Amino acid sequence: MQKQKNMHFSELALDKTILKAIKEIGYDTPTPIQEKTIPLVLENKDVIGSAQTGTGKTAAYALPIIEKLIWNQNVAKKSKKIRALIISPTRELAVQIQDDFKAYGQFTNLRTAVVFGGTSIEPQKDKINKGVDILIATPGRLLDLRKQEIINLSHIQTLVLDEADLMLDMGFIDDVKKIVKVCPRNRQILLFSATMPKKVSQLASEILNNPEKVAISTTSSAAENVNQKLYYVPKPKKMELCLHLLRNTIKGSILIFRRTKFGVDKLETSLTKNGYKVTSLHGDKTQSARQEALNKFKNGDINILIATDVAARGIDINSLDAVINFDLPNIPETYVHRIGRTARAGESGNSYSFCAADEINYVKSIQHLIQHKIELVEDHPYSLDKNTKPIVHKNKEQKSTNTYFGKKKSRKSANSKKNKKRWY
Repeated sequence: MQKQKNMHFSELALDKTILKAIKEIGYDTPTPIQEKTIPLVLENKDVIGSAQTGTGKTAAYALPIIEKLIWNQNVAKKSKKIRALIISPTRELAVQIQDDFKAYGQFTNLRTAVVFGGTSIEPQKDKINKGVDILIATPGRLLDLRKQEIINLSHIQTLVLDEADLMLDMGFIDDVKKIVKVCPRNRQILLFSATMPKKVSQLASEILNNPEKVAISTTSSAAENVNQKLYYVPKPKKMELCLHLLRNTIKGSILIFRRTKFGVDKLETSLTKNGYKVTSLHGDKTQSARQEALNKFKNGDINILIATDVAARGIDINSLDAVINFDLPNIPETYVHRIGRTARAGESGNSYSFCAADEINYVKSIQHLIQHKIELVEDHPYSLDKNTKPIVHKNKEQKSTNTYFGKKKSRKSANSKKNKKRWY
């Protein structure tokens, strides 16, 4: 066991050019997912990897893919064929994966390209036409380019489906199946997913061939290394609590999660009015706006980033001081993924969760998953009795329809009432 813990990358049968790149980046020992996955990929096995962001998942498939392509790296640029294809659900993640491949393959002659929607297709066509070994793509743009006969997938040796659960949540299942269908039958498929819901398992069983399973516990290091705090607060007072903590407690680089795009925009406006340097990420923003926001946050020009779970998924943000769960997630695994962003590479981090009356059940589910009671902070100006029952808001139309002097009225539609009258 001790030997496995101290394993070095040189023990993983990787080319010296890859080992040189790894050393330059500052990697020393492989993470658990890298240690388990790299040998399987090198043996051409199909793999299902269950691991969250921050576990070193990209290197787990990128390093062995580069290793397998190196022997054919010196062909003329124009003669290069796409032999490795990585499918990513979001543009930001696709760009980040490309950056990682370039870093790991910096001492090779392998060529990498990334294609995604929301931006001009012409420069992407030019890049493909110049010859590419490794292509990273979002599903829609990839299929567009294939339809235009710019991309040929008949030479694919390894296909990677990254963040598969998010891909399916975003409605890409049919696109993914089309992509798998047009790749060669004898291709290797590597599927990675932060969670393994039924639909991901079903997809895996349809497209993978006797896959090896590699699972890295979602509750392991992330939850253990984070100093977690919980605040019960009335929903209308969350904004005041957030400002109170930013003024007095939480400093440095901060990622704030909200459940909806509207919520992200509203919080960004409020914090900006209060003098904070804030930016945001969500699906309604243009690609250039999202990339600009991410760059400003990563460069330290802005210290607060507000995001939805979908927009933030897969984005690698180092040196994060704190995560604020302004809205608690209804899926407990999502909580673990969120807070794990502030405890990278074994370092400790901080998380602050705001819980309104209608989110109390979420806390119970989260604590059950992580097998840990989150520290409750009661000494703050906007405290809520945790036994408070949620207020159910009804609009005027609902009230007039459903209640009459305190008694419930029929919920039947106008049409069903008309039909009823025909009986008289």
